[in-house]
Amino acid sequence: MASHRKSRTPGTRVAGIRTPALATAALTSVALLSQTADAAPGDDRPSLEEVEKKVGDLYRQAESATEKYNAAKEKTTKQRKRVDTLLDDVAQRTQKLNEARAELGSYAAAQYRTGAGMPDTATFLLAETPQDVFDQRQVLDRMTGRQKAAVDDYVTQQTETMKKRQEATESLRTLTETQGDLKTAKATVQKKLADARELLSKLTAEEKARLAAIEKRKQEEAARKAAELARQQAEQQAEQQQEREEAAQQGGGTSESSGSGSTGSADTPPADSSYAAKAEKALAFARAQIGKPYVWGATGPGSYDCSGLTQAAWKAAGVSLPRTTYDQVNAGTTVPVSQAQPGDLVFFYDDVTHVGIYIGNGMMIHAPKPGTYVREESIYYDGDSAIHSIVRPA
Repeated sequence: MASHRKSRTPGTRVAGIRTPALATAALTSVALLSQTADAAPGDDRPSLEEVEKKVGDLYRQAESATEKYNAAKEKTTKQRKRVDTLLDDVAQRTQKLNEARAELGSYAAAQYRTGAGMPDTATFLLAETPQDVFDQRQVLDRMTGRQKAAVDDYVTQQTETMKKRQEATESLRTLTETQGDLKTAKATVQKKLADARELLSKLTAEEKARLAAIEKRKQEEAARKAAELARQQAEQQAEQQQEREEAAQQGGGTSESSGSGSTGSADTPPADSSYAAKAEKALAFARAQIGKPYVWGATGPGSYDCSGLTQAAWKAAGVSLPRTTYDQVNAGTTVPVSQAQPGDLVFFYDDVTHVGIYIGNGMMIHAPKPGTYVREESIYYDGDSAIHSIVRPA
């Protein structure tokens, strides 16, 4: 997989996040068709156009906050594991330090009982830092070999214990910060979704009926575009196959084709049979999740958000993807839409905050938005311009 990776900088278009299928397209069309039905003079109720814009903004903000939540959650989990490891290490080193201190204490007690001059070893037990120990150089000169060895061990244990305690303190501070980021992102998602639901709840029955009708027309248009893409891909593959056969005949060799039937381009490695086998496993997993609810921040097995679904699907194929859309978009090779193959990841919007897994013929499986379920849908379900990029992850 690493050999196919290619860094990609997200687009520089105006940032935006997928607005849920029903709310986005339907409300947009309602705004166009219903401007004459805006609130009457003197009525402070917002117009449908205003509602559409506000709801779209809220859903985009919620999706952005969801990916930030996912990133903060992943970081928090890793940081908590690090803190636990460091605290365990501190406990073990403290035990060793106590043992070293006890050995020094035995020497000090023996010196005191026998009255053998100044209790040199006790001097080190009173030292608060390793530097204090090293400052007692004249005392070290009067010690026996075994006493010096005990001091060396004590100094080592004290130094390492202090170092690990400092690391643990810094890690705890970082953990507190990431937990704060997690809490903030969670609150933002909940607030934006609640505001969007409140605005939508104020629509009249007639307006909701218009939404449904317009959404149906939009789905039909998206399906038409998906069929057109499938036709173009079939023609392209047929032309490529014919070119290979002609080249083979002229060269006196045999025709060769990749396992997926696509040769790609000079800059795009073909999806070979190995990729096709992995993609088949990823798609089988994704199809098995159809009907499960979208839940923001969820990674399965009972529910998913968009990047949680794609991560889980490719994990089933033995490929490890990052958690967020921001990172997944760089976890592979970017290919043109015309060369999309089953298993490829389809990313949406300029700030790369939605993703689905391509199944062929212009269709994908994705977890759309809160209130919906994992489903198959055209990659054009929010229009051509919504597609950010196609990435081949393995």
